[in-house]
Order: sequence, then structure tokens, then C-alpha cells
Amino acid sequence: MPKIIPIRDLKKTSEISQMCHASDEPIFITKNGYGDMVIMSMKMYEEKMFMSDVYRKLNAAEEQLAEGKILDGDASLKSIREKYNV
Repeated sequence: MPKIIPIRDLKKTSEISQMCHASDEPIFITKNGYGDMVIMSMKMYEEKMFMSDVYRKLNAAEEQLAEGKILDGDASLKSIREKYNV
């Protein structure tokens, strides 16, 4: 379940930091009862950015498959071996 805290609680920086590191989800900050910001630990941010990059690359690969932009694996390896004399 996501944690939601009011913006006035941001004064408690040590507590907020501990909550960010203890939580597996981002913490939502509200202002006047409405969503305003989201905070998370650096570790979680890096994990989210990594997964976002993975999904973006998978999406690009699926688009290439749908467009028929594929290469034969054996032919590709043969070309690389010839190019680099391996």
C-alpha cells in the first residue's frame, strides 16, 4: 500500500529519509489534499530508471520484429567473425 503524507511533514527530513529507504514504493506527498510530489530513495530511483530502459529497449525490439527488421543469427555471427578475424 502506498504511503501518502502531507507536505508539512517534509520538515521531518530524517523520518522521511528512513521511510524512503524502508519502503519498496515511492512516497506520495499531498498539498491541500491533492497529489503534489513523489519521493523515493536513490536506489529505488536507479532501479526504476534501469527497468524503464529495459522496457524501452524491448519495445524497440518488438517494433523491429513487427517491421521485419531482423537478421539471421548465423549470418550475423559470421559477419562479425570475418570483420574482426575471430
